[in-house]
Amino acid sequence: MATVIASRPRPRPAHTQGTTRCAYTPDGTRLVTVGSNNTIRLYKTGFDGEPANIDDCQEQNLAVASSNDFFVAGAEDGTVSYYSLANNMFDKFLLRTSLPVRDVALSPDNRWCAVASDELTVKLVNIEDNTKLLTLKEHGKPTKHLSYDPKGSMLAVSCTDGVIYVYSLTAEHPELIRKVDGVIGRMETESEASCKAAWHPDGRAFAVPTPTREIQVVSKNDWEKQRVFSKGHDGDITAVAWSPNGALLASAGNDKKLLIWQTKDQTVLARYEYPNVIDIAWHPSKNLASFSTSDGEVFICDDFVPEQYASLLRLPKQPAPFIHDPLAEIGAHGRRPEPNGAGLPSRPRRGSMDSLDDLLDDDNFGDEDDGFVVDDDGAGYTLNAARKRAAEDDGPFGQRPSKRGNFVQPQLHPSFQPGSTPWRGNRKYLCLNLIGFVWTVDQDSHNTVTVEFYDHEFHRDFHFTDTFLYDKACLNDKGALFSCPPKDDAPAVVFYRPHETWTQRSDWRIDLPKGEAVLAMSLSDTFITVTTTGNYVRIYTLFGIPYRVYRPKSTPIVTCASWKDYVLTMGNGPVGADGMCRLLYTIENIKKDEICQNEDTVALPEGATVKSVFFSDNGDPCIYDSTGTLLTLLHWQQPSRASWVPLLDTKLLPRLASGRKKENYFPIAVADNKFHCIILKGGDQYPYFPRPLLSEFDFSIPLTSGPASKKGKKRSKPSRPRNPDDEDEEMLSSAEEESDSADGDEEGRGEDGEDAESLALAQSYLLTSLRAAQLADALAHGGRAGARSSRSTASQRALLARLELDADKALLQMLAAECRGAGGEERGMRALEMVQLMRDRSGRMAEAAVKVAERYGRELLSTKIREWAEKRGDAGEDEDDDGDDEEF
Repeated sequence: MATVIASRPRPRPAHTQGTTRCAYTPDGTRLVTVGSNNTIRLYKTGFDGEPANIDDCQEQNLAVASSNDFFVAGAEDGTVSYYSLANNMFDKFLLRTSLPVRDVALSPDNRWCAVASDELTVKLVNIEDNTKLLTLKEHGKPTKHLSYDPKGSMLAVSCTDGVIYVYSLTAEHPELIRKVDGVIGRMETESEASCKAAWHPDGRAFAVPTPTREIQVVSKNDWEKQRVFSKGHDGDITAVAWSPNGALLASAGNDKKLLIWQTKDQTVLARYEYPNVIDIAWHPSKNLASFSTSDGEVFICDDFVPEQYASLLRLPKQPAPFIHDPLAEIGAHGRRPEPNGAGLPSRPRRGSMDSLDDLLDDDNFGDEDDGFVVDDDGAGYTLNAARKRAAEDDGPFGQRPSKRGNFVQPQLHPSFQPGSTPWRGNRKYLCLNLIGFVWTVDQDSHNTVTVEFYDHEFHRDFHFTDTFLYDKACLNDKGALFSCPPKDDAPAVVFYRPHETWTQRSDWRIDLPKGEAVLAMSLSDTFITVTTTGNYVRIYTLFGIPYRVYRPKSTPIVTCASWKDYVLTMGNGPVGADGMCRLLYTIENIKKDEICQNEDTVALPEGATVKSVFFSDNGDPCIYDSTGTLLTLLHWQQPSRASWVPLLDTKLLPRLASGRKKENYFPIAVADNKFHCIILKGGDQYPYFPRPLLSEFDFSIPLTSGPASKKGKKRSKPSRPRNPDDEDEEMLSSAEEESDSADGDEEGRGEDGEDAESLALAQSYLLTSLRAAQLADALAHGGRAGARSSRSTASQRALLARLELDADKALLQMLAAECRGAGGEERGMRALEMVQLMRDRSGRMAEAAVKVAERYGRELLSTKIREWAEKRGDAGEDEDDDGDDEEF
């Protein structure tokens, strides 16, 4: 007869209303709960006080699984996060899916995490190295639940089509070995009803809820139905969990019942009356269980099993409830079947049907950036804010010329908003970048805002009526950010609208303090940065939580840009000799609270201004100034070592070489090692409607006023990255072949041709070396933004080796051009210096250099190269660098 539990545990309001999950650590010391809010709670067993909280987490977590050292949580935004229990902090993202994560499960050895989502595949990601990814795709339907058997050799996948797919994980390629049909029903992934296969602790069977409100046991040996727990629930079953020894089974349903069953005879021993229970977790050793509800509440129930039945928990591991238990039928001399191996059918295994995706090339910790800024002289919040337009005799920064010296009234750099243009007529671009564009139209009483994307497969265009009169916007893959100025008694407003259409998140707005207006703002994948006229930098999470507020040292603030966890702010600093304030910038990692560069100077020529500030797709800060020069920041993650390096001077573009064409360039982004911009004709400074097409230009470090020859560009173009381990010889032979092909051009080649070729080769060497330096910095700092994924690190290391090889190849080609040139051995010192600049330490490049010198009859040069190579090999790299000048 069932016993009704009289002592009711108190509800603990752990999370907001919505899906709430819980899990004990295997040692039973802590209970982990996740839910709809962006807080994870850790309850210490035996402690009745407040739990420890982890606030640095995703919102709308739908699943959790825990080991003694860490736990993983799956969220509705498709992320699977790894949290350390040593310091109760977020550690890394294990995986990103394009659709919501519904369930996660850890293998018994805690080496793999299985992830179920609304996608048509199940991913198995390695905990230590998340580049190791296995894909289960033979079920072809969205997965609601999954679970490992106790030995970790099988994975049961419950799908929305009403079938349980069982995969064997014993081989290198996971294989679908069984479809268990006719047990669970069809259901949606959002349904609170459960169809999860709960493996019995002895590993020979699993229990699963059925559409008839029963709990069916299915054996692993023959996949047949065994005992059934019936006549207990009057509604859909929402949770099922075995006790640690398998003697008891707990279940909950939407009939407000939470039942405790005895495994041996499938009778109800006790019952709770609690509504909306959706998850149950047994303590691994005590008479204690916890359960969570869809109201966000967590219950920790001491003496979960009534006293008269508590002895069942102290029994050794009990057998699964079979109709005819094979173990009970074996005599004293019978052969005992293996609990975990007997479930595999005795048939030859067929080959894997593409159920394994080895190591994926794409990194799901995506890195799109959106910090593209442009001068916006219509902000109206800085100097001269009371006037609609600047007077004709205003200075270049919107100020009237002072009759006193510049030391009395310094010239401030005006603030500008990333990616926007001034009003032109009744239209204005609020944001332009590689994701899309946002514009607004003034309709007198209100504005209409339109957001369009370049890639319509991921996001749909939208527009809305704007009564707030937004004048600034940011756009990236995750959402759109808007802000409006204060008006009358209404404060300035910051409005964020996420793109995710499969979630139920709502837009949010934040009012700034009265009197503050937005000067510039930026949007990254993790943070929102807003700079205001109150000389504050306000940083929010993507869900509107204020994360940090501080006043920068350089004010008034000019602009900001962000990429992942990094924020770049720019402000006016000390006054220079020309009366203009020097621009100072600061870069810091917001999440780590680390400053990379503190109040460093922006390198600008006299009288020049910054037109755009943004991060490249690789996460390197870039600026575009009023002289038409694009620069990037090198070594910016090392304090006091950053330097601005020019990537392109648009005035030196070949299209402008004739002098008859005059055009300007509106900067958009730096991506794929190209400068993306909009070409403006007729002296325009900003794009207008209809929206012009994007153009791109290759980088060209300004070395001379003349454009490089096309032939030189073609010859020096680096090949795409491939595996450096098996291509060293190919690279060397390729360099020699190119030097051979140059012999055919020797006749008729003038001095101009030689200079053009040398210039193109020098350009290739500088650009390749720059890319290698930036990549080396990224590797030295963990892939940036605290990335802990060894997938990206491995690919970056391979690319770094390739770039260094390409730089040596460019030097080898420069050596060949030098040997072909007139002057004989008189140019030997320059040629030897090229060899000494090579980074190769294996000696292969030196051998190739010797062959090139011998091919052109430079015997003395080849001798010197051999001596230098031998000296470096004997003395080591450091001694060699110190003694080169003395020897040669």
